[in-house]
Amino acid sequence: MFEKIKKFYDLGLYTAEQVHKFVEKGIVTEEQYKEICKND
Repeated sequence: MFEKIKKFYDLGLYTAEQVHKFVEKGIVTEEQYKEICKND
């Protein structure tokens, strides 16, 4: 799931706030969130 979320974020389909919702739901870790959104 991490790869799919990262791809969608990179394509601009998810915002950093939306990605963080996946952290809150336990789908990705806080560390994965930081890796996905590292450029922001």
